[in-house]
Parts: sequence; structure tokens; C-alpha cells
Amino acid sequence: MSYQMDDLLAIMARLRDPEHGCPWDIKQTFSSIVPYTLEEAYEVADAIERQSYDELKDELGDLLFQTVFYARMAEEEGRFQFNDCVQAICDKLVRRHPHVFADTTADDADQVLQNWETLKSEERKACGQHSVLDNIPAAMPALSRAYKLQKRCANVGFDWSDINGAWDKVKEEVAEVEELPADSPELAEELGDLLFALVNVIRKHKLEPEGVLRQANSKFERRFRAVEEELAKLGKTPQQSDLAEMDGLWDKVKRQAR
Repeated sequence: MSYQMDDLLAIMARLRDPEHGCPWDIKQTFSSIVPYTLEEAYEVADAIERQSYDELKDELGDLLFQTVFYARMAEEEGRFQFNDCVQAICDKLVRRHPHVFADTTADDADQVLQNWETLKSEERKACGQHSVLDNIPAAMPALSRAYKLQKRCANVGFDWSDINGAWDKVKEEVAEVEELPADSPELAEELGDLLFALVNVIRKHKLEPEGVLRQANSKFERRFRAVEEELAKLGKTPQQSDLAEMDGLWDKVKRQAR
């Protein structure tokens, strides 16, 4: 059977039906499904990173279902309907792409982003939000939020003139961390400052910290699994090994990867 968007909306309505719906779906609230929404978004990102496009189709469907779920609960409470979400995003896309739908010009992607940020700033002011840092979700992953905060400030000129300044700040923060004893109550704060400074360096290289760290995680996982395989050839597990042996195997795996 071939389903369309209206079918998905009807299925969602049936799931939430107080008499004939699903007990689990009926009991959910806006807050209770937030963790599932975040999980589905990460699964989309994971499928893309692994270039598993057949899987991506399913993951995007799961993410779409989250939007439908929220819209259904909002409709039940008389707040808005799914079509209002469609209207809102269409209005926003047309409004923020005047180089496509109006007379503004944009010669490259950088100009598009600059125009986009200018329009967003105007929208925030119209909503009574006057700080450039308004409307950055507090619930964002800390690494992504640091990047977003820095980008917003950079857009108004509060930024290092070049990457050397960002690197100098990292070195300054490293020195401050090294000066503290391990039990210092200030250690967590200084380590946070160091992480924030590193995000600045990543941003100045026109990279995104979440992507950079995901790549590092994948590399570490790949190499440690290879270490486990080398130990298995010796009839051992990591628990039966020691740091010196595993470190030697780690170096071997790195050499083989080059």
C-alpha cells in the first residue's frame, strides 16, 4: 500500500484516540517525547555519517513522525495543527531566501549566510529579543552551543582577527589549568574555558566541533577495536592485558593505518 502525508496524520490521530488508541502514545506529553526526538535526530546524523542511505530513509521517517506527534498533541490542546507548521516553515524559507524569491542578490554561499543572519537578527528584534545571543536553545549539546554562541558574536565583530589569537587563548587556558592542583574547586571552570577556547580554534578553521569530535570518536573506536582484535590473536582480553602492552598494540595499529 502506498501511503501519503495525510495517512501519517490519520495514523497519528488513531494512535492518540482516547478510546481506541495506543496506551503508550496516549500518555505521552510534549516533554516526555523530547528524548526520543533527540535520539531520532542523532540516528539520522549517524546514518549520514555511515553513508547508509537505505537506513537514512527510515530514520528520516522516524524524525518526521516526531514532528507529527508534537503537532497532534498541539491540535488536541487547540494550539495549532500540522498544516500550521508547514505554513510557518514555508513562510520562513521564502522570507529568508530573498535572493531566490525576491530581488536581493547573493553571489555565493557566504553571502547567503550573511543575509540569513541579518534577517534572523531583524526577526529577533521584532519579537522583542535584543541580544545577539537570544534564541540560542539552552538545551543544545554544550559543544554545539559554544560554537553557536561564538558564531553569533563573530557576526557582530566580537572575534579574533585571525586564528593566531584563538591559539594564544588556548595556550593561556592550558597554562591556567596546569597551574591548578588536581583537587582545586576551580578546575572544572578552567577546563570548561579550555574547551570553549578550542571550539574557537575549530570555528576559525571553518569546521564544526560536533563533527570534529565525532570523527575523533570514530577513529578512537576503530583503533581500540583493532587493539582488541590483536589481543584476541594472543588469546587475551583487555582485562587480561596491561597498559604497556595495549599501548604497544595501539602504536602498531596506527602504523598499519598509515
